[in-house]
Amino acid sequence: MERRDFLKLTAASGLLVAVDALPARASAAKPLPPEAVGLLYDATLCIGCKSCMTNCKRVNSQKDGALWSEGMTAPPYEFAGGMQTWDAPADLTAKTVNYIGLYRGGEGLKDSADGYSYVKRQCMHCAHPACVSACPVSAMKKDPRTGIVSYDKDACIGCRYCQIACPYNIPKFEWDQTFPQIRKCQLCRHRAPGEYAACAEFCPVGATVFGKTAELQAEAERRLALRAGDLARFPLQRVGSGATVESTVARYERQVYGLTEVGGAQCLVLAGVPFEKLGLPKLSPKADAAKSETLQHTLYKGMIAPGILLAGLLFAAFKSSQDHE
Repeated sequence: MERRDFLKLTAASGLLVAVDALPARASAAKPLPPEAVGLLYDATLCIGCKSCMTNCKRVNSQKDGALWSEGMTAPPYEFAGGMQTWDAPADLTAKTVNYIGLYRGGEGLKDSADGYSYVKRQCMHCAHPACVSACPVSAMKKDPRTGIVSYDKDACIGCRYCQIACPYNIPKFEWDQTFPQIRKCQLCRHRAPGEYAACAEFCPVGATVFGKTAELQAEAERRLALRAGDLARFPLQRVGSGATVESTVARYERQVYGLTEVGGAQCLVLAGVPFEKLGLPKLSPKADAAKSETLQHTLYKGMIAPGILLAGLLFAAFKSSQDHE
Protein backbone atom coordinates (compact mmCIF):
# COMPACT_ATOMS: atom_id res chain seq x y z
CA MET A 1 0.00 0.00 0.00
CA GLU A 2 1.34 3.43 -0.91
CA ARG A 3 1.79 6.00 1.84
CA ARG A 4 -0.87 8.30 0.36
CA ASP A 5 -3.45 5.50 0.33
CA PHE A 6 -2.51 4.55 3.87
CA LEU A 7 -3.03 8.11 5.10
CA LYS A 8 -6.41 8.30 3.34
CA LEU A 9 -7.54 5.03 4.93
CA THR A 10 -6.34 6.15 8.37
CA ALA A 11 -8.20 9.45 8.07
CA ALA A 12 -11.41 7.74 7.00
CA SER A 13 -11.16 5.23 9.86
CA GLY A 14 -10.55 8.06 12.33
CA LEU A 15 -13.67 9.84 11.11
CA LEU A 16 -15.81 6.72 11.63
CA VAL A 17 -14.42 6.20 15.14
CA ALA A 18 -15.08 9.84 15.99
CA VAL A 19 -18.68 9.64 14.74
CA ASP A 20 -19.26 6.43 16.69
CA ALA A 21 -18.01 8.15 19.85
CA LEU A 22 -20.40 11.10 19.53
CA PRO A 23 -23.03 11.44 22.26
CA ALA A 24 -26.14 9.39 21.43
CA ARG A 25 -28.51 12.35 21.28
CA ALA A 26 -30.90 10.56 18.94
CA SER A 27 -30.76 7.37 20.98
CA ALA A 28 -31.84 8.66 24.37
CA ALA A 29 -34.31 6.36 26.08
CA LYS A 30 -37.76 7.12 24.72
CA PRO A 31 -40.49 7.35 27.35
CA LEU A 32 -43.69 5.47 26.64
CA PRO A 33 -46.87 7.46 26.04
CA PRO A 34 -49.04 7.82 29.16
CA GLU A 35 -51.80 5.79 27.47
CA ALA A 36 -49.44 3.06 26.24
CA VAL A 37 -51.05 -0.40 26.36
CA GLY A 38 -49.61 -3.89 26.23
CA LEU A 39 -49.66 -7.41 27.62
CA LEU A 40 -48.28 -9.23 30.62
CA TYR A 41 -47.66 -12.94 30.01
CA ASP A 42 -47.03 -15.14 33.05
CA ALA A 43 -45.60 -18.50 31.94
CA THR A 44 -46.17 -19.97 35.41
CA LEU A 45 -49.95 -19.61 34.97
CA CYS A 46 -50.07 -20.79 31.34
CA ILE A 47 -51.53 -24.28 30.78
CA GLY A 48 -50.71 -24.45 27.07
CA CYS A 49 -54.34 -24.64 25.93
CA LYS A 50 -53.60 -22.38 22.91
CA SER A 51 -56.94 -20.60 23.23
CA CYS A 52 -55.01 -17.37 22.66
CA MET A 53 -53.62 -18.71 19.37
CA THR A 54 -56.99 -19.91 18.11
CA ASN A 55 -58.83 -16.72 18.96
CA CYS A 56 -56.03 -14.55 17.63
CA LYS A 57 -56.50 -16.23 14.26
CA ARG A 58 -60.28 -15.91 14.47
CA VAL A 59 -60.30 -12.22 15.42
CA ASN A 60 -57.64 -11.32 12.85
CA SER A 61 -59.25 -13.42 10.08
CA GLN A 62 -56.11 -15.48 9.52
CA LYS A 63 -57.95 -18.32 7.85
CA ASP A 64 -54.83 -20.11 6.64
CA GLY A 65 -52.50 -22.09 8.84
CA ALA A 66 -53.17 -24.29 11.82
CA LEU A 67 -55.81 -23.91 14.55
CA TRP A 68 -58.41 -22.00 12.51
CA SER A 69 -60.45 -22.62 9.38
CA GLU A 70 -63.79 -21.80 7.82
CA GLY A 71 -66.64 -23.40 9.73
CA MET A 72 -64.79 -23.42 13.05
CA THR A 73 -67.08 -22.47 15.91
CA ALA A 74 -66.84 -22.09 19.67
CA PRO A 75 -64.65 -24.44 21.77
CA PRO A 76 -63.64 -27.18 21.07
CA TYR A 77 -63.33 -25.44 17.69
CA GLU A 78 -64.77 -28.07 15.40
CA PHE A 79 -64.81 -27.93 11.63
CA ALA A 80 -68.18 -27.95 9.90
CA GLY A 81 -67.73 -31.69 9.30
CA GLY A 82 -67.22 -32.31 13.02
CA MET A 83 -63.46 -32.95 12.86
CA GLN A 84 -61.40 -31.27 15.55
CA THR A 85 -58.00 -29.72 14.93
CA TRP A 86 -55.09 -29.57 17.38
CA ASP A 87 -52.28 -28.90 14.92
CA ALA A 88 -49.91 -26.02 15.65
CA PRO A 89 -47.00 -24.33 13.89
CA ALA A 90 -43.44 -24.63 15.17
CA ASP A 91 -42.98 -20.88 15.60
CA LEU A 92 -44.28 -17.52 14.45
CA THR A 93 -45.15 -17.42 10.76
CA ALA A 94 -46.95 -15.10 8.35
CA LYS A 95 -50.10 -17.04 9.29
CA THR A 96 -49.47 -17.16 13.05
CA VAL A 97 -48.65 -13.90 14.83
CA ASN A 98 -49.26 -15.24 18.36
CA TYR A 99 -47.52 -18.47 19.33
CA ILE A 100 -47.43 -20.67 22.44
CA GLY A 101 -44.34 -22.86 22.57
CA LEU A 102 -43.07 -25.49 25.02
CA TYR A 103 -39.67 -25.65 26.67
CA ARG A 104 -38.71 -29.05 28.05
CA GLY A 105 -35.47 -29.46 29.97
CA GLY A 106 -36.15 -32.89 31.43
CA GLU A 107 -38.71 -34.83 33.42
CA GLY A 108 -38.93 -32.35 36.29
CA LEU A 109 -41.85 -30.21 37.40
CA LYS A 110 -43.45 -27.35 35.51
CA ASP A 111 -41.64 -24.01 35.72
CA SER A 112 -38.28 -25.52 36.59
CA ALA A 113 -35.13 -25.57 34.48
CA ASP A 114 -35.04 -29.39 34.56
CA GLY A 115 -38.77 -29.60 33.87
CA TYR A 116 -40.90 -27.70 31.39
CA SER A 117 -42.51 -24.34 30.77
CA TYR A 118 -44.71 -22.69 28.18
CA VAL A 119 -43.68 -19.48 26.46
CA LYS A 120 -45.65 -16.93 24.45
CA ARG A 121 -44.23 -15.20 21.40
CA GLN A 122 -45.65 -12.09 19.75
CA CYS A 123 -44.52 -8.56 18.92
CA MET A 124 -43.09 -6.89 22.04
CA HIS A 125 -44.14 -3.37 20.91
CA CYS A 126 -40.81 -1.84 21.88
CA ALA A 127 -40.48 1.67 23.27
CA HIS A 128 -37.78 2.35 20.66
CA PRO A 129 -38.67 -0.17 17.94
CA ALA A 130 -35.86 -1.14 15.57
CA CYS A 131 -38.38 -2.08 12.87
CA VAL A 132 -39.76 1.47 12.83
CA SER A 133 -36.24 2.92 12.72
CA ALA A 134 -35.16 0.64 9.87
CA CYS A 135 -38.25 1.04 7.66
CA PRO A 136 -37.38 3.50 4.86
CA VAL A 137 -41.00 4.31 3.96
CA SER A 138 -42.69 4.48 7.39
CA ALA A 139 -44.71 1.34 6.78
CA MET A 140 -43.92 0.49 10.41
CA LYS A 141 -45.23 3.13 12.79
CA LYS A 142 -45.51 3.57 16.55
CA ASP A 143 -48.80 5.10 17.64
CA PRO A 144 -48.07 8.27 19.66
CA ARG A 145 -51.02 7.63 21.99
CA THR A 146 -51.15 3.86 22.56
CA GLY A 147 -47.57 3.01 21.62
CA ILE A 148 -48.75 0.11 19.45
CA VAL A 149 -46.31 -0.70 16.64
CA SER A 150 -48.48 -1.08 13.53
CA TYR A 151 -47.93 -1.96 9.89
CA ASP A 152 -49.24 -0.11 6.82
CA LYS A 153 -49.42 -2.50 3.85
CA ASP A 154 -50.09 0.35 1.42
CA ALA A 155 -46.77 2.02 2.25
CA CYS A 156 -44.66 -1.17 2.37
CA ILE A 157 -42.20 -1.78 -0.49
CA GLY A 158 -41.28 -5.32 0.61
CA CYS A 159 -37.65 -4.56 1.52
CA ARG A 160 -37.94 -6.66 4.74
CA TYR A 161 -35.52 -4.40 6.64
CA CYS A 162 -37.90 -4.70 9.60
CA GLN A 163 -37.27 -8.44 9.71
CA ILE A 164 -33.52 -7.97 9.84
CA ALA A 165 -33.67 -5.14 12.38
CA CYS A 166 -36.00 -6.76 14.94
CA PRO A 167 -33.95 -8.21 17.83
CA TYR A 168 -36.79 -10.62 18.65
CA ASN A 169 -37.19 -11.93 15.06
CA ILE A 170 -40.91 -11.11 15.04
CA PRO A 171 -42.04 -9.70 11.64
CA LYS A 172 -42.75 -12.41 9.06
CA PHE A 173 -43.05 -12.08 5.29
CA GLU A 174 -45.71 -13.75 3.13
CA TRP A 175 -43.41 -15.61 0.76
CA ASP A 176 -46.28 -17.60 -0.72
CA GLN A 177 -48.42 -14.62 -1.77
CA THR A 178 -48.49 -12.81 -5.11
CA PHE A 179 -48.81 -9.48 -3.30
CA PRO A 180 -47.05 -10.24 0.00
CA GLN A 181 -47.23 -8.32 3.25
CA ILE A 182 -45.40 -8.30 6.56
CA ARG A 183 -47.37 -9.97 9.35
CA LYS A 184 -47.01 -9.27 13.06
CA CYS A 185 -49.12 -8.74 16.18
CA GLN A 186 -50.78 -5.33 16.25
CA LEU A 187 -52.56 -5.87 19.59
CA CYS A 188 -55.90 -6.23 17.79
CA ARG A 189 -56.02 -2.47 17.26
CA HIS A 190 -58.68 -2.95 14.56
CA ARG A 191 -61.29 -4.13 17.07
CA ALA A 192 -64.20 -1.98 18.19
CA PRO A 193 -63.78 0.52 21.05
CA GLY A 194 -63.88 -1.28 24.39
CA GLU A 195 -62.51 -4.49 22.92
CA TYR A 196 -58.88 -5.46 23.30
CA ALA A 197 -56.29 -8.08 22.41
CA ALA A 198 -58.01 -11.44 21.84
CA CYS A 199 -55.15 -13.41 23.39
CA ALA A 200 -55.90 -11.76 26.74
CA GLU A 201 -59.69 -11.76 26.38
CA PHE A 202 -59.91 -15.51 25.79
CA CYS A 203 -57.17 -16.72 28.17
CA PRO A 204 -59.08 -18.87 30.71
CA VAL A 205 -56.42 -18.79 33.45
CA GLY A 206 -55.12 -15.20 33.38
CA ALA A 207 -51.74 -16.13 31.94
CA THR A 208 -52.09 -13.21 29.51
CA VAL A 209 -53.62 -9.94 30.68
CA PHE A 210 -54.12 -6.67 28.83
CA GLY A 211 -53.79 -3.18 30.26
CA LYS A 212 -51.87 0.06 30.39
CA THR A 213 -48.15 -0.59 30.45
CA ALA A 214 -47.67 1.22 33.77
CA GLU A 215 -50.33 -1.02 35.39
CA LEU A 216 -48.77 -4.13 33.88
CA GLN A 217 -45.37 -3.19 35.26
CA ALA A 218 -46.87 -2.70 38.73
CA GLU A 219 -48.68 -6.06 38.50
CA ALA A 220 -45.46 -7.80 37.47
CA GLU A 221 -43.58 -6.31 40.41
CA ARG A 222 -46.41 -7.37 42.74
CA ARG A 223 -46.11 -10.96 41.58
CA LEU A 224 -42.36 -11.00 42.08
CA ALA A 225 -42.93 -9.89 45.67
CA LEU A 226 -45.27 -12.85 46.40
CA ARG A 227 -43.94 -15.87 48.28
CA ALA A 228 -43.64 -19.10 46.31
CA GLY A 229 -46.14 -21.75 47.43
CA ASP A 230 -48.75 -19.29 48.74
CA LEU A 231 -52.21 -18.92 47.23
CA ALA A 232 -52.80 -15.59 45.49
CA ARG A 233 -55.32 -13.99 43.18
CA PHE A 234 -54.39 -12.95 39.66
CA PRO A 235 -56.41 -10.70 37.31
CA LEU A 236 -58.26 -12.22 34.36
CA GLN A 237 -58.36 -10.64 30.89
CA ARG A 238 -57.55 -7.07 31.95
CA VAL A 239 -55.65 -5.53 34.84
CA GLY A 240 -58.16 -3.86 37.14
CA SER A 241 -61.19 -5.52 35.56
CA GLY A 242 -62.27 -7.04 38.89
CA ALA A 243 -62.29 -10.59 37.53
CA THR A 244 -59.61 -12.74 39.18
CA VAL A 245 -58.47 -16.33 39.46
CA GLU A 246 -56.79 -18.02 42.43
CA SER A 247 -53.58 -19.94 41.88
CA THR A 248 -50.47 -21.12 43.71
CA VAL A 249 -47.52 -18.76 43.40
CA ALA A 250 -44.60 -20.30 41.51
CA ARG A 251 -40.92 -19.56 41.98
CA TYR A 252 -40.26 -16.70 39.58
CA GLU A 253 -37.08 -15.70 37.84
CA ARG A 254 -36.22 -12.38 39.49
CA GLN A 255 -36.66 -10.38 36.32
CA VAL A 256 -39.47 -8.83 34.30
CA TYR A 257 -38.47 -9.60 30.74
CA GLY A 258 -39.13 -6.68 28.40
CA LEU A 259 -38.84 -4.03 31.09
CA THR A 260 -35.33 -2.92 30.08
CA GLU A 261 -34.41 -5.00 27.01
CA VAL A 262 -33.44 -2.78 24.03
CA GLY A 263 -34.93 0.29 25.67
CA GLY A 264 -38.00 -1.42 27.13
CA ALA A 265 -41.22 -2.83 25.70
CA GLN A 266 -44.97 -2.74 26.25
CA CYS A 267 -45.28 -6.53 26.39
CA LEU A 268 -43.75 -8.10 29.50
CA VAL A 269 -42.95 -11.70 30.45
CA LEU A 270 -42.64 -13.52 33.78
CA ALA A 271 -41.38 -17.08 34.03
CA GLY A 272 -40.01 -19.68 36.41
CA VAL A 273 -37.31 -20.74 33.92
CA PRO A 274 -34.34 -18.65 32.68
CA PHE A 275 -35.56 -16.62 29.73
CA GLU A 276 -32.70 -17.74 27.48
CA LYS A 277 -33.97 -21.33 27.80
CA LEU A 278 -37.38 -20.15 26.60
CA GLY A 279 -35.84 -18.71 23.44
CA LEU A 280 -36.04 -15.09 24.63
CA PRO A 281 -32.68 -13.50 23.77
CA LYS A 282 -30.45 -11.76 26.27
CA LEU A 283 -30.32 -8.18 25.05
CA SER A 284 -28.61 -4.94 25.99
CA PRO A 285 -30.69 -2.25 27.73
CA LYS A 286 -29.67 0.13 24.93
CA ALA A 287 -31.99 0.17 21.92
CA ASP A 288 -30.58 -1.48 18.82
CA ALA A 289 -31.74 1.53 16.78
CA ALA A 290 -29.70 3.89 18.94
CA LYS A 291 -26.26 3.59 17.36
CA SER A 292 -27.52 3.51 13.77
CA GLU A 293 -29.78 6.53 14.32
CA THR A 294 -26.94 8.46 15.96
CA LEU A 295 -24.61 7.65 13.08
CA GLN A 296 -27.20 8.52 10.43
CA HIS A 297 -28.37 11.71 12.12
CA THR A 298 -24.75 12.83 12.47
CA LEU A 299 -23.59 12.00 8.96
CA TYR A 300 -26.67 13.34 7.20
CA LYS A 301 -27.24 16.45 9.31
CA GLY A 302 -27.53 19.30 6.83
CA MET A 303 -26.28 16.88 4.15
CA ILE A 304 -22.79 18.23 4.88
CA ALA A 305 -20.98 14.88 4.99
CA PRO A 306 -22.58 13.55 1.76
CA GLY A 307 -21.78 16.85 0.09
CA ILE A 308 -18.13 16.61 1.11
CA LEU A 309 -17.97 13.01 -0.08
CA LEU A 310 -19.52 13.89 -3.44
CA ALA A 311 -17.15 16.83 -3.87
CA GLY A 312 -14.20 14.58 -3.09
CA LEU A 313 -15.33 11.99 -5.62
CA LEU A 314 -15.81 14.64 -8.30
CA PHE A 315 -12.38 16.12 -7.58
CA ALA A 316 -10.77 12.65 -7.75
CA ALA A 317 -12.50 11.94 -11.05
CA PHE A 318 -11.47 15.34 -12.46
CA LYS A 319 -7.85 14.93 -11.32
CA SER A 320 -7.73 11.42 -12.75
CA SER A 321 -9.00 12.62 -16.10
CA GLN A 322 -6.37 15.39 -16.16
CA ASP A 323 -3.55 12.85 -15.77
CA HIS A 324 -4.47 11.11 -19.03
CA GLU A 325 -3.24 12.29 -22.44
